[in-house]
Amino acid sequence: MTSQTNSQKSLILGSRGSDLAVTQVRQTEACLIDAGHSQVEVRIINTVGDKRPDLKLSEFSDPGASGGEAILDKGIFTKELEEALLDEKIHAAVHSLKDVPTELHEAFAITAALEREAIEDVLLSRNASEPYDIAGLPQGGTVATSSVRRARQLRWLRPDLNIVDIRGNVPTRIRKLTETPVWDAIMLAKAGLKRLGFIQSDQLKGELDFNSETSVGYCVMTASEFLPAAGQGAIGIESRHADATTSAALSLINHQPTFARVSAERAFLARLQAGCQTPVGLYTWWDDEQKVLSMRTRVFDEENLDAAPLEGEVSAPASCSPEDLADQLMREIYGD
Repeated sequence: MTSQTNSQKSLILGSRGSDLAVTQVRQTEACLIDAGHSQVEVRIINTVGDKRPDLKLSEFSDPGASGGEAILDKGIFTKELEEALLDEKIHAAVHSLKDVPTELHEAFAITAALEREAIEDVLLSRNASEPYDIAGLPQGGTVATSSVRRARQLRWLRPDLNIVDIRGNVPTRIRKLTETPVWDAIMLAKAGLKRLGFIQSDQLKGELDFNSETSVGYCVMTASEFLPAAGQGAIGIESRHADATTSAALSLINHQPTFARVSAERAFLARLQAGCQTPVGLYTWWDDEQKVLSMRTRVFDEENLDAAPLEGEVSAPASCSPEDLADQLMREIYGD
């Protein structure tokens, strides 16, 4: 199907309403327009994760705490968008891919991914002149994060640290850091900080461009040492299997190297039967010269907080399917 044919249909993109989500859906809209799809509409949809910022992410699995049906981590930030897809109120849902459950309803598929942004995690601290790295955090210091993956890696690397929960969008979390004297640092994804303009250079340490009154320092973690989440830094676009016209339009903006990497990461999570809040780090990278895709993992026990993580790394030629690479990594860490 040509871009001219695709441009004859108005394509409705659904998105959450946070600053970062809107930035990402506008980036997707721009890519579609550049590809020749001139009629694109954006529709903002609030998810249960946005409506209940008072809850820890883990509390959504408790009907008593959430005041209704237990959602687990399978739809905190996607449930309402998928309902809009089923009702055909939108043609595609634009997500931070790391927030999308591994198991999708049979009606849906991740159809496309934009070129991946930075995948690293970032440690933010009020110590702007000399930002903390993990080793430099004070003994017994406090770090705020909503991610169990980040929390478990932090505890593994620094058992003395006090890890506390934090909720809210990116600017809200940074503001909470500046207003909470007992916190030494918070952790966020570099991709979101870059997309919102808070980090505008490739320096590993620096001062965050937050506001003129508050200084916040940042230190970028090395992805091969502090493993990111599956799909981190990627914008994933979900559509209905039955909507061939939308799938064709989205294929025009799909970045295949990114799609292959995130597909392998999500396939590995599926084999673990892991979700968005399971403590698993995954790092994939291409060797462009050798045309080889590699994947490294760090899997923590969900129950035993003192257990050392399982770790493994595999590589395969580009012709290898993402599912086969995931299977290889499972055998590497669990055996045949």
